[in-house]
Amino acid sequence: MKTITLYSIIISSLVLLTSCSQTEQTSNKIFEKGQKVTQNFTGETWVQMLTVDGENFDAMSYNVTFAAGSRTYWHSHPGGQILYCLSGEGRYQEKDGAIRSLKAGDVIEIKPDVVHWHGAGPDMEFVHLGISTRLSEGPANWYGPVTDEEYNNQK
Repeated sequence: MKTITLYSIIISSLVLLTSCSQTEQTSNKIFEKGQKVTQNFTGETWVQMLTVDGENFDAMSYNVTFAAGSRTYWHSHPGGQILYCLSGEGRYQEKDGAIRSLKAGDVIEIKPDVVHWHGAGPDMEFVHLGISTRLSEGPANWYGPVTDEEYNNQK
């Protein structure tokens, strides 16, 4: 009887652990990965547009998935940008500032016209939800690639 009870506890525990692991593996996939993009990005990056009705909302939202080491070019948004970090490890840097490490749950409020870049850390994929605000102020301005030296410069 003790052997059957112990066996039942072990099997139940394994089933519980397996289902928890599967939930953790899929819980970060909220949106589809989207389309692979190359213009204004270094490395492999995918964008899934979520809301694009700028005329009515004056905002646009998108889910961005960066492969390890991938990143945007230096850019700015005349109306500002908000990033909601969903999973993985990322990086964010404003021009002439220190690189900031990002993790799930971080929120980055980027003021209008601040030149910056963001992307994945070197060892792990990174996913964020981005919102471009006040689109009526104009489209993003792109200034060129973030060099490997800039990307790896942990001041």
